[in-house]
Amino acid sequence: MHAAARPPPAFTAEQIAALTRVRPSERQLDWQEMGFYAFVHFGMNTMTDREWGLGDEDPAIFDPSALDVDQWMRAFADAGMTGAILTAKHHDGFCLWPSAVSTHTVAQSPWRGGKGDLVREFADAARRHGLKLGIYLSPWDRHEPTYGSGRAYDDFFVRQLEEVLGGGYGDVFSVWFDGANGEGPDGRRQEYDWDRYYGVIRRLQPGAVITVCGPDVRWCGNEAGHTRANEWSVVPGPLRDAERIAERSQQADDGEFSRLVRSDEEDLGSRRAIAGHLDDLVWYPAEVNTSIRPGWFYHAVEDERVRDANELFALWASAAGGNACLLLNVPPRPDGLVAPPDVAQLRAVGERIRAFERSVVPAEATASSGTIADGPAGLGDPFAPGRRVAWSPSAEDAAPALTLRFREPTALRAVVVREAITEGQRLEDVVFRSLDDGAELASAASVGYQRIVFLKGVVSGVRVEFRQSRGVPALRAVAAIASA
Repeated sequence: MHAAARPPPAFTAEQIAALTRVRPSERQLDWQEMGFYAFVHFGMNTMTDREWGLGDEDPAIFDPSALDVDQWMRAFADAGMTGAILTAKHHDGFCLWPSAVSTHTVAQSPWRGGKGDLVREFADAARRHGLKLGIYLSPWDRHEPTYGSGRAYDDFFVRQLEEVLGGGYGDVFSVWFDGANGEGPDGRRQEYDWDRYYGVIRRLQPGAVITVCGPDVRWCGNEAGHTRANEWSVVPGPLRDAERIAERSQQADDGEFSRLVRSDEEDLGSRRAIAGHLDDLVWYPAEVNTSIRPGWFYHAVEDERVRDANELFALWASAAGGNACLLLNVPPRPDGLVAPPDVAQLRAVGERIRAFERSVVPAEATASSGTIADGPAGLGDPFAPGRRVAWSPSAEDAAPALTLRFREPTALRAVVVREAITEGQRLEDVVFRSLDDGAELASAASVGYQRIVFLKGVVSGVRVEFRQSRGVPALRAVAAIASA
């Protein structure tokens, strides 16, 4: 059944106007434009061949003999990534920087003679390769004795936030808070002072989004790389509740959670989903996080189970092409190098992404009404930087549409649509038709920042019909992609 077969709830003009007033902050816009970036799980667990450490490991174990962070960054840049997030402290509490408030750090290890600072090396290498820096800091700490004590642990955690965010490492684009906790029903419990943590981040890194257990970027709800069929950025405010997020996060190191996909929250932002929340809506876009391997940390037994370029491209197309960003974990080996299978597949997927972006079909664009902008950030180049509205129909246009006419009949692979999300998320039902016979080639409901819709057909052009929207559509780009 087509998305428009069941009429959505009717909203008043006033309610529609309120919907379109929910818009991203500057930091959310900057984050959304990144599209695809790396997660790096590296630390004590790398050395012990575990996923979750216990917190009692000997720091002497940490001594990566061939560590080369530039090698990591080259692999990420080859894949087309725009940034990298480092697990500066995982659940075991081992700090990859010489924290002044913990004895469980690289300063107590033999690496670099106890003078090393991996956060520093990571940040410097990212800048050298044109990548943005992100920081993961686990609130759950199995080593710190004050964990579970309340204010004392909050004081400790705030000090660590101040060290990594105000310690001269440079600008941070994301602070990633994990909701995982495996203490069990009889374990220590810490009621995190989230508002206090957020205040520290806003003070020290005002441009950083706070991700997962935070108010800026929403966890997609799984670690398998699954993207919803329709991903909405305008969603009910209660979805930002950090404790609710933590409850749905991993609670046991059982090897199953990383590929678990739930089906109970597949619709978060349609008219039906938000009908009872119109007075409490927020801009809370999704990030899809998954690993190139079954585990998050490196395990030699997984060298034959690295996701190949075909699967990685599909993940990128569904996430970065489904109004989300893709965070792909690439875990280095104990010697401090990214393994050859991972490097090879990252290079291959980067080549595929670049080939896809180079395959925009030259087209003459016409509109049912309104004026189409021109120039390098005009309607026909979805991969050029820019945020302006490239086309919007007149308010009186009852059947808004764009027509792309090609120079010659062309075999198509996809159509890329981008809304100008500075004006909110508006599109709810889009249909793509052959210009030759009017046959429907594909359809989509939500669009948002970017929607990649795959289709097949040899056609002389495509008519894009905007059949349902929240107010007048505001388009950033529409383009067809040719088959290879």
